[in-house]
Amino acid sequence: MNWANRLTVSRLALTVLFVASLNSNWIYGRTAALLIFLLAGITDFVDGEIARRYGAVTNFGKLMDPLVDKIMMAAALISLVPLGGVPAWAATTVVARDFLITGLRLMATARGQILPAERLGKHKTSWQIITVIFFLVLLAARELKYAGPETVWWSRAWNEAGPVLVWITIAFTVYSGLRYAWRHRDVIAPDQ
Repeated sequence: MNWANRLTVSRLALTVLFVASLNSNWIYGRTAALLIFLLAGITDFVDGEIARRYGAVTNFGKLMDPLVDKIMMAAALISLVPLGGVPAWAATTVVARDFLITGLRLMATARGQILPAERLGKHKTSWQIITVIFFLVLLAARELKYAGPETVWWSRAWNEAGPVLVWITIAFTVYSGLRYAWRHRDVIAPDQ
């Protein structure tokens, strides 16, 4: 297993640590979750750079890298539901979209086709990451006693800016999923 793939697998371990930290009663657990999420993002960037720069792109990496990314994002959004950051319907929408697109790609693979990622999907992922980091920063700020629900800026950020970010994220998630499915509708068409 090359270094790029090791970093990809390490993100699975980081995901477990992230969920445990975010959902724990540990002192500074939310702050640790933020740092772990940021570290996972760095490993995602580094493993891609290593794979491209040193010609270490493997079938394992092609499959596992985007899958691990989806697992990490789903874990983050789902973990933010009981904390009041992300509504359950929003987390469900993101996870459902990812399952459906992954299913579409699997159907294409069965037909010998490869469906590449599209730019709009990357924008969707960027908004998901921004939204998760936004809520993690606010949770860490509250935990570190920099601010909290009684602080005006914190309260406005959580209750006003947060929902706006969630809606933007959901809009990109749904639109990119529908557009991707429409562009590849021939894969969905029943066999004749």
